[in-house]
Amino acid sequence: MALTPELTRRAVLLAAGGLLAGCSRQPEADRFHLRLATGPAGAVYRRIGGSIAEHLAEQVPGVTVSTVPSGASTDNIRMLRAGEVHLGLTSLDALIRTDGSAPAELSAVCRLYDSHLHLVVMAGSAIEEFGDLAGKRVSLGARDSGTEFTSLRMLELGKTDIDGRYLSQASSAAALRDGEIDAMFSLTGVPTPAITELALAHAIRLIPLDTQAGALFTAFPGPYAPAMIPATAYAGVLATRTVAVPNVLLARNDLPDDLVYAITDTIFTHTGTITSAGHDDTETVPEAWHINVRTGISTASVPLHPGAAAWFRGHKR
Repeated sequence: MALTPELTRRAVLLAAGGLLAGCSRQPEADRFHLRLATGPAGAVYRRIGGSIAEHLAEQVPGVTVSTVPSGASTDNIRMLRAGEVHLGLTSLDALIRTDGSAPAELSAVCRLYDSHLHLVVMAGSAIEEFGDLAGKRVSLGARDSGTEFTSLRMLELGKTDIDGRYLSQASSAAALRDGEIDAMFSLTGVPTPAITELALAHAIRLIPLDTQAGALFTAFPGPYAPAMIPATAYAGVLATRTVAVPNVLLARNDLPDDLVYAITDTIFTHTGTITSAGHDDTETVPEAWHINVRTGISTASVPLHPGAAAWFRGHKR
C-alpha cells in the first residue's frame, strides 16, 4: 500500500529547508510522517534505526518518524519498493544484484557501518570449523534478513547442507543456549546485543570464516571485505576472522531532495549523539561511531539520492 504524506511537497521542502536556515519547528498540523524500516528484536538494526529516527524527529522541522520492525535487509528492500516505508536499512550484498545494479526506484542516503558475519556455537560444541555444520541445526537468522541472504550464499558456495532454522537474533541466541539448535549465523554490527547477552551468561565460541570469506570475495566482487571480530567484542571470546558487509540507509527516489538533504545533514551532524539510543544515555549504539563523511559516500554501485549527493558535495573532507 503506497504511503500518503500528511502535507504537500511544497510544505515538506519548506520544512526541510528550515533546518538549514535555522528556522523553528513547524506547527504540529504541518508534519510529514516518515516510516523507517529497521530489523528484528536483538539486532543492531533495531537499535541504530530507532536512534536515527529519534534524532530525525528532533532535528528536522516538520517531520515525525516511526520505526517499522522487520526481518531486516531483504524485508526492508521489499517494503521500500512496495511504498510501505520511506527509509530502510540494508546490507549492501542483499541490495546489489549479480549484474551490479540496484532496484531502480531506490537510492542510498549514506553508508552507515559494516556488519560482520558471526557463526556462534556454545563453548562445548563439537563444531570446530565451517564444514562441521553439515547436517546440524543452524539458525540462518530471520526470514528476509541480511543474515539469511549472506549465510545461504556462503553455505551454497561451500556445498554444505544443514538443517536450517529461521529465527531472529534474540530467538537464535535463546535456542542456542537451550540446545534447540547447534549453531547460529548473525550478520550484524559488533558487538550485537543478543550475542553480548549470551556471552555474559554462558561460554560461547565464534567459528572462523576466513576461507569462506575468500570464496565470497571471488564469487561476488564488491560488497565483501575481510574482517576481524576483536577479542574485546564479547566476554571470553577470542578474536575471529570473518567477512564484513557494509550497511546503507536507503530512501525511495520519490522523497523530496531537500528532505533527504536534511536527513543526511542530521545523521552526520549528530553522529556523536546517535551513539546513545535514548535520552538517558543508558544504552549505547557503538556502531554509530563508524558513521563518518569519508566512508558515508561509499555506497558501491548504489547511487546516492540527489538530496544526499548534494549534501556530500557541500561537505567534502
